[in-house]
Amino acid sequence: MIIVSTRDFRANQGRYLNQARNGEDVIIKSRDYGSFKVTPVTKDDTVYSMEELANMAAEAEVEYNSGKGYHKRDDESMEQFLNRLTNV
Repeated sequence: MIIVSTRDFRANQGRYLNQARNGEDVIIKSRDYGSFKVTPVTKDDTVYSMEELANMAAEAEVEYNSGKGYHKRDDESMEQFLNRLTNV
């Protein structure tokens, strides 16, 4: 684990970003704002804008209102419900 000050991070961003990308834990400590962990975004991470999220929610609402939604049965666990959804 590498712990650096905000000043050091600003001066050597490329070095610390490369270390984080290579799996090293990089912690930035700020006297005023606390501590932050630098973590690379991977292919498994999803980043959406507020506009994209709003559009997805609107599409989901239209689908649900047209009867295409799925409901969790009272007698099934959340795990069973999610398994049923993945097998649809």
